[in-house]
Amino acid sequence: MIIRRTSLFFIGALAFVVVALFLGGGATTRVYLRLAYGIALLIVFSWLWTSQILRHVQVERQARGFRYQVGQIFEERFEIRNTGYLNIIWLEVRDLSPLPEKHFSRVLSEIGRGEERFFVTRTILHRRGAFPLGPTILVSGDPFGLFAVRREVPASKTLLVLPYMVDIHSFPAPLGRLPGGRALHRRSTEVTPYAAGVREYFPGDPLNRIHWRSTARHDRFMVKEFEQDPYADVWLFLDAHMSAHVSQEDTVAAHGQPVWIWMQKSAPILPPSTFEYAISAAASIGRYYLRHGRALGFACVGPNLSILPAERGERQLDKFLEILAFVQPNGHLPLLGLVQSQAGYLVRGTTVILVTAVSGQEVVLAVEELLRRDLNPILVLVDRSSFGGRGDVAVTREQIQALGVPVFTLRRDEDLRTALETQTLPGNLGNRMVS
Repeated sequence: MIIRRTSLFFIGALAFVVVALFLGGGATTRVYLRLAYGIALLIVFSWLWTSQILRHVQVERQARGFRYQVGQIFEERFEIRNTGYLNIIWLEVRDLSPLPEKHFSRVLSEIGRGEERFFVTRTILHRRGAFPLGPTILVSGDPFGLFAVRREVPASKTLLVLPYMVDIHSFPAPLGRLPGGRALHRRSTEVTPYAAGVREYFPGDPLNRIHWRSTARHDRFMVKEFEQDPYADVWLFLDAHMSAHVSQEDTVAAHGQPVWIWMQKSAPILPPSTFEYAISAAASIGRYYLRHGRALGFACVGPNLSILPAERGERQLDKFLEILAFVQPNGHLPLLGLVQSQAGYLVRGTTVILVTAVSGQEVVLAVEELLRRDLNPILVLVDRSSFGGRGDVAVTREQIQALGVPVFTLRRDEDLRTALETQTLPGNLGNRMVS
């Protein structure tokens, strides 16, 4: 229960009347007595009203979905129901969700018994991650404004914000080759054109993989097994070292955020951070390869080592984007260390895409390490100087291109799709673009 300033005035008036009642006499006693009863009844009535007003108020938050990506508009509907026997004179609804730019306060009036009110909020998503939709704070009080009561409704749903992605129409195609030897017999959990044999059915195996001739021959269910096809896998190595990236988000936050949603639409979608640009580039490239039927793997070192084995399909895309939604640039292993620790597990001919904001000899050594292992590197380099950091990407880009490796450069406020599609590739790699 919250005691407001108005109630303090009435309580003081009641105390004054009581004192005057004992000190006065004659005809004024009856007047003071009725005044004291009236003020006391008003205070008790307001207190009882306030104590009951929010007990029968229900709040429900609805949305069309709970998986969005950065740059999209999240629309949420608030439904307020009064299932009690008292009319709600006024009701304040506050949203304390940690989602950036989601805080708001809305005041509703005159909600009768059994009535329902609703309103819609819209928020442009600028940060990836998981955000609980709540808590929701309800504040109401009596008609005279003497008391107020506050009730907190905990969050029951969570919004997952995926990285910002663009549709890429062309990117270097991975080379396909037959690994041979032991690698030729690597089993795959997916259906491929290369059948490896049959085995006994186990609970959970898809029914469409049952081989009926072998089932009839062995008098028990037998399912087909498949090998990986000869196309090379694609692996994404994301540099999340704490010293590799720079950000100017604090400077932008100091100038404040736009108030109206039409003003927010005109603002840049990606925050001024090299890591956010790297995340968006990795998400866009990964989605591109998966939609073209390639097997995609992912490796990154943040607080922990994140490894996603190479697979195909929409399920792999969902897992890949969920990992990117939570990665932060606070790792302790540099890009060269990540390459040295993971390159030995990759099959020869695998395409490895390095996404980093580091320019210098470390990147050159990482690319040379991949080339020595007969892997096909592609470098996506975020220009730190365009974000206020130090480093010259021109020298590094020339050294990498001299090795015959494609280099894509991302700069602040530059169109991400254009940067990932129109870069000049060295040698004859420009003829190997998938559209």
